[in-house]
Amino acid sequence: MNKRSVAIFASEASVLCFCLAPFLYMLATALSSTGAAYLSPRGALHPTFLPAFLPTLEHFRSILLSPTLHFPRYLLNSVGISLLAALFSVAVAAPAAYALTRMHVPGAQILMFVVLSLSMFPAVSLVSSLFRFMTRLGWINTWQALVLPYVAWSMPLALWTLVSYFQQIPMELDRAALVDGASRFQALRFILLPMAAPGVFSTGLLAFIFAFNEFLYALMLTTDSTARTMPVAIALFEGLHGEIPWGEIMAAAVVATAPVVLLTIVFQQRIVQGLTRGAVKE
Repeated sequence: MNKRSVAIFASEASVLCFCLAPFLYMLATALSSTGAAYLSPRGALHPTFLPAFLPTLEHFRSILLSPTLHFPRYLLNSVGISLLAALFSVAVAAPAAYALTRMHVPGAQILMFVVLSLSMFPAVSLVSSLFRFMTRLGWINTWQALVLPYVAWSMPLALWTLVSYFQQIPMELDRAALVDGASRFQALRFILLPMAAPGVFSTGLLAFIFAFNEFLYALMLTTDSTARTMPVAIALFEGLHGEIPWGEIMAAAVVATAPVVLLTIVFQQRIVQGLTRGAVKE
């Protein structure tokens, strides 16, 4: 290996270690018998690290089986709410992207930039108004109170991604379908969506990850395990127990991270293909 290859390898290894260190640290603490796998304030290994690091699944059993933590319920809420938000985002963005790329919509580019600009408002600036709105609807502490904002916030990303992808699909294909008697909806359903499957899938997955990780709205619009999601539940562990149960917190963080990591690993090729294929003309 020449010096350039060594330098590239060392840089990549450094970046990889930097990115993986928090996750490995989190996993080590979750598996330690006392939950004490942490560093001292001066940066050295805590003196109890080695005797504490006897691998055990006790912390995982504690969060999953404890009747007072309701952690399985939080996991169900996070997955269910995120899945609904992703499905609704794609279901609304796909016809909108079809109209903007296949039909002559006046001011289409301006409309897209307006949608993008609306997404740039800080989420915290809308919390009070959104809370009053959900209170009047009687939706506080319900799934729909979170699904609606998540769909709104992920819509610009979904729309822009699908528009860039649909633009690379030849218009002659759906025109031929229209000539054969298909409706606009049928052309979208049977022609564009199957061809744009990687882009649609990656868009839905990104919307799912966004909703799965969101914290602010889930904190303000939920009050108990009925609709509370995992990010909020983990943040409130200290208040619920009166102390900081590091082992349980890290175990919960591992469980919360696992679905997103697994989805990304399994479908990374489709994600990259969906996000990059629409970026260049073929």
